[in-house]
Amino acid sequence: MLQSLKGLKVQLIHQPDEDGLMIEDHLKRIGCTCETTWPIPEHINKSVDVVLLSIEMSHRTDILKLASSIEDNSITFLVITSYENPETLQTILDCNAFAVIGKPIRSFGFLANLTVARNLWLAREKIKSKLCKLEKEFSASVRISKAKEILMSQTGINESEAYKKIRKQAMSKRITTVDIASAIINAHELLSPNDNPEKRSD
Repeated sequence: MLQSLKGLKVQLIHQPDEDGLMIEDHLKRIGCTCETTWPIPEHINKSVDVVLLSIEMSHRTDILKLASSIEDNSITFLVITSYENPETLQTILDCNAFAVIGKPIRSFGFLANLTVARNLWLAREKIKSKLCKLEKEFSASVRISKAKEILMSQTGINESEAYKKIRKQAMSKRITTVDIASAIINAHELLSPNDNPEKRSD
């Protein structure tokens, strides 16, 4: 587990006090590179892997603005707080934090929360990657099916023969079957504009 944390670039947004120094020390012991920032910046350093943000309710507006600037939760985001009340909890939820580190800072709690947060983030990234792959595969399947329908309609061949034609063309040109399918669809729409509902005039 510790190996997965070693070498991570961390941006610590925390006052330069005892807790802040202790967090820096823990991160260095783990093998992380730490960049400490205060006051709260307008934007996250895009080169970091992890952000640790101290929740100070007097800076709530700046905290939420900073959290919203993170594009598509592209980093592992953790918050640090010394108290729990409804407003603080709501702020934590609004930040979409992966974990909460309580003060005073302790080695065990800090390391456990950082490890869990990082692994949750990695698991989510795997799911996002799989979903993206499935979406591409579905889109490709739809385009190939549409291209087969066009060939079947224009030439009178069956579905199997239509796919063989697409595949043969793809192999001949050394491109994907999706590229051939897209070319067939584009040519059909260009030559038959009235058959495309999107191009029909009201």
